[in-house]
Amino acid sequence: MNTAVVTDILRPSFRALELCVGAGGLALGMSRSGFDQVTVIDFDSHACKTLRDNKIKKVAFVSDWKIVEADISDLNFADYADTDMLSGGPPCQPFSQGGKRDGRSDDREMFPHFIRAVRECGPKAFVIENVKGLRDPSLLGYFSYVVLQLRFPHVQRRKGEKWKEHRARLERLATGGKYAGIQYNVVWQVLNAADYGVAQRRERVFIVGIRADLKIAYSFPLPTHTREALMIDQWVTGDYWKRHGFSKRRIHECPEQLKKLLPKLDKNESTKAWRTVRDAISDLPNVGLGRTSHKVLNHFLNPGARAYAGHDGCNMDYVAKTIKAGHHGVPGGENIVRLDSGMIRYFSVRECARLQAFPDEWEFNGSWCGCMRQIGNAVPVTLGEVVTAPLARALQSQSQSADPKVIRKRMFPNSQNCVALRL
Repeated sequence: MNTAVVTDILRPSFRALELCVGAGGLALGMSRSGFDQVTVIDFDSHACKTLRDNKIKKVAFVSDWKIVEADISDLNFADYADTDMLSGGPPCQPFSQGGKRDGRSDDREMFPHFIRAVRECGPKAFVIENVKGLRDPSLLGYFSYVVLQLRFPHVQRRKGEKWKEHRARLERLATGGKYAGIQYNVVWQVLNAADYGVAQRRERVFIVGIRADLKIAYSFPLPTHTREALMIDQWVTGDYWKRHGFSKRRIHECPEQLKKLLPKLDKNESTKAWRTVRDAISDLPNVGLGRTSHKVLNHFLNPGARAYAGHDGCNMDYVAKTIKAGHHGVPGGENIVRLDSGMIRYFSVRECARLQAFPDEWEFNGSWCGCMRQIGNAVPVTLGEVVTAPLARALQSQSQSADPKVIRKRMFPNSQNCVALRL
């Protein structure tokens, strides 16, 4: 048998379920990290069409996805009881600094359904992403309640029990150490996408849980890219400017506020430089006024960009500001770039997709605002991959497919008395 075929057969197969998938950033990152049987669920018809279109095009990792257009509040998650990984990003509006921040009283609050999904399908691990405002002082009590429920998903709220009373009961279980039921080891951290090679300053809370009986150790990935390394690249060595075809003399244009920091930088910085807007989009055709690129998917100009106080557009030579979604369209002054000429314009859909690390073959369906909403709500693909890859590796090491009996069955499914393999 061909070695490549044998390797493919021996490779463990992992099932993943993603809720509120949107444009598919986290799901695509999971697929890249090793989860090959992925079911994605969303109720937004445009987002689901985006996913279906890319599946039809057979974009890498997506051709085998199962796409379900449904409201997760209507689902029985017991139907997905064989899931290895559960992931997703509940709607962020109840906790976003740009919203009303009604938290648990907001009709769009979907954490209870994510907790129910953990309880009903019992995944080996889960990854949940949301805005960093979730752990602000005004919401920290509710956030701790969410984390405790994820840790003990089968300890449900009793009839007539107030949520703070339920939280207190969960706290006693967590500190008492006597709970014998199914529980998860849960950790959380705020991660900045720029620290992992995404050309965007995007801070989000990630909650990771692993079923306690699996004894799997996990830690969040350490940053691979830093602002300090970018400063060295631009203002110490000048290599950044040379890569982009500028004279090295631009090194003398260092802003005054940065000059004071240069002597303090570690010139032996081992991390890579933050990726800038120029790094991400400079090779794309210039859409200009009234122009559309027919050679690049979703690359066209949306007119009407305006700068506002505190919202002056993204600097070409720095990481982009957070790409915003907006419920009724992109908020004023957001998702815009200031070009070398001083002119400002909106990023094209493709440029925003680049800033979220989507591959160029990934096509978005819908209006400009609809596409921006899909992209702005997404997890950067690269970040989804680096967060889930350690879980994929850990599950692979524990996979029962290493059992010779299982291997024989997978390689010779129709053989009743196959010869034992020496592996």
